[in-house]
Amino acid sequence: MGDRLRLVVIGAGLVSISLASVLIKLCPAPPFTISSYRLFIAAVIYLLFACLRGRPVWEAFTPSGRRWALLSGLFLGIHFLSWISSLRYTSVAVSVILVQTFPVFVVIGSWLFLQEQPSRRTAVGMILALAGGVVITLEAGRSGEIRLAGNLLALTGALGAAGYYLIGRKLRSAVDTVPYVGFVYSVAAAVALTATLGSGAPMAGFALRTWLLLIAIALLPQVIGHTSLNWALKHYSATTVSILTLAEPLGATILAFLILHEKVGSLTLFGGLIILAGVALTLLAEHGRSGGRGKVA
Repeated sequence: MGDRLRLVVIGAGLVSISLASVLIKLCPAPPFTISSYRLFIAAVIYLLFACLRGRPVWEAFTPSGRRWALLSGLFLGIHFLSWISSLRYTSVAVSVILVQTFPVFVVIGSWLFLQEQPSRRTAVGMILALAGGVVITLEAGRSGEIRLAGNLLALTGALGAAGYYLIGRKLRSAVDTVPYVGFVYSVAAAVALTATLGSGAPMAGFALRTWLLLIAIALLPQVIGHTSLNWALKHYSATTVSILTLAEPLGATILAFLILHEKVGSLTLFGGLIILAGVALTLLAEHGRSGGRGKVA
């Protein structure tokens, strides 16, 4: 496949994931309901794909691997439940920027649980990203408790994503993409459905427009967007792909401005730039340590 076509595929993936927050804002269904349908539809698609390949997803794991995959699905469910909920309380720009701090938490988790000592450049990147988060939180504090709650939910979403990626680093060397995401998405969907039903949020009775938005949220950012980025990992290093995903906050912010007419405050813009710089520095530092060989999907 030529470089031009690869860029088209990656571009389509970035546009798809950038649309997620705007589509969620437009969807009147409760956040837990949106999370459930996004994960459930994606899980069904990947499970069907795995069946067509003739092997159930659970057979790709060892007994120990299944336990880790269950934990990975729990973290992924927490990620979507928290992050999608955050969009009800704060702006698209703030929510997406804060949830994109997850690589910093991956590095911290690797340090605490995998004994992977961060380099000096990695530490500087982490400090920059966390400082940017403080700047955005200060502006949220001036905007009231509701926006601050939204920011905390977005950061919880980042922690959930970090747990999902940390476990993915452990499992993906032995398990292919399709069975891995088929199993993990199914667990995450079960977590989201349990939370949705437990909270009393509705799962039916929506208008046609709401159903179409729920389907679009599952197909565009989840199935097309994340699949495109997983595909990109076959052609580019994990760090390169991770840095490319830093375009998501920019794309989501522009789309939110054009479609939702959301404005970005000066402190949010300043803090967001600091966060993205810190995350980029962290990823580049980790890429230099691994020699570009590691892949995380």
